[in-house]
Amino acid sequence: MARTDVILQRLLKLHPKLIDLSLGRMERLLAALGNPQEHLPPVIHVAGTNGKGSTIAFMRTMAEAAGLSVHVYTSPHLVRFHERIRLGGRSGGRFISEPHLAELLEECEAANAGEPITFFEITTAAALLAFSRRPADLCLLEVGLGGRLDATNVITHPAVTVITPVALDHAEFLGDSLEKVATEKAGILKPGVPVVLAPQEDAAFDVIFARAEALSAPVLAAGRDWQAFEQHGRLVWEDESALLDLPLPSLPGRFQVDNAGTAIAALRAFGDPRIDEAAMATGLRRARWPGRLQFVSSGRLHRIAGIDDELWIDGGHNPHAGRALATALAELDETDDKPLVMIVGMLDTKAAEEWLGCFSGLAAQVIAITIPDQDRALPAEELAAMACRAGLAARTARSLEEAVRMASHFRPDEPLRIVIAGSLYLAGHALALNGEDGS
Repeated sequence: MARTDVILQRLLKLHPKLIDLSLGRMERLLAALGNPQEHLPPVIHVAGTNGKGSTIAFMRTMAEAAGLSVHVYTSPHLVRFHERIRLGGRSGGRFISEPHLAELLEECEAANAGEPITFFEITTAAALLAFSRRPADLCLLEVGLGGRLDATNVITHPAVTVITPVALDHAEFLGDSLEKVATEKAGILKPGVPVVLAPQEDAAFDVIFARAEALSAPVLAAGRDWQAFEQHGRLVWEDESALLDLPLPSLPGRFQVDNAGTAIAALRAFGDPRIDEAAMATGLRRARWPGRLQFVSSGRLHRIAGIDDELWIDGGHNPHAGRALATALAELDETDDKPLVMIVGMLDTKAAEEWLGCFSGLAAQVIAITIPDQDRALPAEELAAMACRAGLAARTARSLEEAVRMASHFRPDEPLRIVIAGSLYLAGHALALNGEDGS
């Protein structure tokens, strides 16, 4: 077992709860570390329910195309923990190395001195410590859960805040209404700091806008202050002062136009003149975000599926993400009609039946599996029963490999579209089996 794996396993035991939203423990540890959060490059802080990672991926590649050095913190990881911490460099960033991460984690563990702290808090502290010690032009921070009490919300003076689409998720922590969830997300807003809003439902928009007004934070809202749309195979972005004609994002799915538009709005609010239209165009072409409607063209699972079948992986796990995935798959079907077989694994904390209902009339078959090594994984039999109640033909498989093999034989005489979906944990398991590292 790698040194970092041993340390991470030890850190998991420092607090009885994996999630316990609070800032007190984080502030105590950061003070013991010399408050590294006060010594970061300019920060763009990103909250929201869906689209955070893709939006950050677009911002990073656009900024790097302009020659900027960019630190990035995202979660969760898909295959290796190191994916969460990306250190910037002039020739592009790279994931933190094994020895560097181990040193930082041990330093944070020593500073914490055995006090209760969650795994996410102490690993976030390690990321902030790493970022404070290496100069960069920009730091992109993704909220882990919620916003108001998230461990990343120790940043008191970000350059820009961003809220991607808000939807119901993690109700046990964030509340059971869109207004309650939006209140938690709006907790990252800071006095006088511009906030960029992706397209939002009215209930969420009203809550966030009211909070911004109370803080005198300028609001740059999709559909009101800027818009992004596809036209003649191009991405058009405009506000009152600019009209940008850009290539479509490299990431598939029409929803990525909104994510790319949000990223452009955030970088324009950031205001570095080096990030010009040419850099944005290059960044949009280069962006990659594994496990989000990712096309798999090689590897072990691809070989099991067969040469004529399409294989995709998507980690979206709430109904809002399910609707976006269903729309993207319907768009694929319009241009290249293939029977759709979905391999699904989900956690029992998710609105699984509602998510599955997004694919009624679209998926020819669902193959349910139990996500390996996840205590909260829904049993395959229970998930298959939910799929049937949602109007889908369903069966079960004992493993992901077996499920892919079963999917490939669904209609052996014609090419199929096979989609592995329902959980980021399942997406990470799929990538690992396929020999990929989540980069």
